[in-house]
Amino acid sequence: MTLVVTASPEALDRALGVRFGDAALRQLALTHRSYAFEHGLDTNNERLEFLGDSVLGLVVTDLAYRMYPQLPEGQLAKLRAAIVNMQALADVARGLGIGGLVLLGKGEEQSGGHDKASILADALEAIFGAVYLDGGLDVARQLIERLFRPRMEAYVRGEGDRDFKTLLQELASQRQQTLPSYEVAEQGPDHLKEFTALVTVGGERLGRGTGRTKKEAEQQAAHEAYEHLRSRGAGETP
Repeated sequence: MTLVVTASPEALDRALGVRFGDAALRQLALTHRSYAFEHGLDTNNERLEFLGDSVLGLVVTDLAYRMYPQLPEGQLAKLRAAIVNMQALADVARGLGIGGLVLLGKGEEQSGGHDKASILADALEAIFGAVYLDGGLDVARQLIERLFRPRMEAYVRGEGDRDFKTLLQELASQRQQTLPSYEVAEQGPDHLKEFTALVTVGGERLGRGTGRTKKEAEQQAAHEAYEHLRSRGAGETP
């Protein structure tokens, strides 16, 4: 069965500031596998996601390399990891209103899929893949740089999100020659699941976090533990 264009032809274009020439390609980027399965479609946005992941990685890596010639390879890798991850992509997607455009099956809709980080991040990568195919690398580059350059600049200034699990692991290894350990509990029904994470360093519980995903809870716990541990020594910046 072929894909039928049903979403507003202008909605995604307005959100991105990019005009698609191929409406079916635009629609495909927004088609989650659950929707495709329920409607008997033989295609979904996963192949575009695969392509868009590579386009995004190339553009962000190139931009970081050109913007920050003073940063060594290790710091460039941390910068890229902070910018190109599920939570960051989901935040950008939310800012664009992508959640309201993604086509989901009824089960995913009922479980809050329109705001699920993994679905939003995958959809955004699929959109980048579609923009690349529709308009070429220059158009995709301009879009990605416009969306992610401010986040990169904020990160280098010491603002924005950090991978606190990695930072805590490095600091704990340096300060106490040990690694953090995490305990995670979950509660609530599947569509309203909440996770609570506790992190221990050297036998001492230093952080607690909660979130809609295990990763989010662990990051919050790691952030709290990192700040506790860092405050005990000389001031250091991530």
